[in-house]
Amino acid sequence: MKKSVLLSLLFTCAVFLRGEAHQSQALAGAWHFQQGDVRQTAVFVDGYLSHSVFDVKNKKFISTRGGTYAVENGRLTITWQYDTEKAADEQPNDAWIGTTSTFDISVGNKLTTNLSGSRVSWERSDANEGPMAGVWRITGRKQGEDISQMPLHDRRTLKILSGQRFQWVAINIKTGEFSGTGGGSYTFENGKYTENIEFFSRDNERVGASLTFDGEIRNGAWHHSGLSSTGNPIYEIWNKLEE
Repeated sequence: MKKSVLLSLLFTCAVFLRGEAHQSQALAGAWHFQQGDVRQTAVFVDGYLSHSVFDVKNKKFISTRGGTYAVENGRLTITWQYDTEKAADEQPNDAWIGTTSTFDISVGNKLTTNLSGSRVSWERSDANEGPMAGVWRITGRKQGEDISQMPLHDRRTLKILSGQRFQWVAINIKTGEFSGTGGGSYTFENGKYTENIEFFSRDNERVGASLTFDGEIRNGAWHHSGLSSTGNPIYEIWNKLEE
């Protein structure tokens, strides 16, 4: 009798865990919805979320926020690492950094969630297909003939990529300082990585521009070189974020 009860409990637990894993996998990728000219995107990749709001037509960046996430029982829980609105309001760091918020989610052909503040349906943009999907951090930068190593600190620059969407954020996960962001769609083909800018917090006039770089994944590291958005030559090395 005890053995059968134990087996039943183990089976129930296994089914539950498979269900949670399936929901998390179904959520992975990029999603979007639009109200008038304002577009919202949410990228879920490698346990990390970035939610952005912007207006491409009028070249206006509105906000972005993000951090790590978990899915359980149809609920999405986010642990915040950055939030431009809270940083701009100069809210106390301990009032929001590292705190969690929970949202309802239902994932199928569409994502239904109240992440935006009201419960709406989001369309899928991609499902993290391709070698670039992940959360990358800059680990090295070429200066002359030498590569300057960049250890991981609280202040960091990340690139959050789904299968088709990119976003970079310059943040401090302890102080809440936010130094800038930009994002949009990207392609990676035949050694060329191209970013199509849809929002840029530092200069709205860069919206609509496309930047092409040489790109190569070598031993798990992304070698990224070309001209920056300011026209300066760069050679950077990015690795997947591990904490």
